[in-house]
Amino acid sequence: MSSVRYNRVLLKMGGEALAGPNGYGIDPVRATEVAQVVKDVYDLGIQVAIVIGGGNLWRGSLGSEMGMARASADHIGMIATVMNALALQDALERTGIVTRVQTAVEMRTIAEPYIRLRAMRHLDKGRVVIFGGGTGNPYFTTDSAGALRAMEIGADVLIKATKVDAIYDADPVENPNAKRFETISYIDFLNMRLRVMDSTAVSLCMDNDLPIVVLNFWQENSVKRYLLGESIGTTICNV
Repeated sequence: MSSVRYNRVLLKMGGEALAGPNGYGIDPVRATEVAQVVKDVYDLGIQVAIVIGGGNLWRGSLGSEMGMARASADHIGMIATVMNALALQDALERTGIVTRVQTAVEMRTIAEPYIRLRAMRHLDKGRVVIFGGGTGNPYFTTDSAGALRAMEIGADVLIKATKVDAIYDADPVENPNAKRFETISYIDFLNMRLRVMDSTAVSLCMDNDLPIVVLNFWQENSVKRYLLGESIGTTICNV
């Protein structure tokens, strides 16, 4: 087997990865498909941690637009991410992978509280760890939670799983001349105000020199192929 790029990765995906055909809710079929992608990576001998969003169930920004207090809207979103984490845990366990959910908001009857050293111990023992509840604080996105957890557990890379194959300087659907980036510096990403990832998350990765890879999660074997050395997606790093 080819050697892998990294020993420990954090996979950040939106809640939409679990959504049904209408873009909402949790579809058990999609959860099974996501679990298989994770298993393919896990079977390479790579330690896998996951942060998942909650956009398929709730968006705090929408609640705020309707007059809800931002903190309350974000707290509901945190609970939505835990629901997704539990659904993904179930799908992963059915593939034979021992999985733990840790939450930034304590829910001891259904998941462990987030404890950094315990999470790292789970990874060392060959378990997949899913972090729910975001950072545990309002006003922070799950992108920021992904960057924070990646740093805390000593991940080698943060993989941002999306529906696009790379980062472009414009929407490639609307602009066929949009420039595709194979690599882009943290500073250029921030200065161009690209929306693929939250600026707070990118700034945190920049300060700690953690590379970010943006790729199409649904492209066949994209995550596995990247980790085996193929040039896939866009890397945000110090260039």
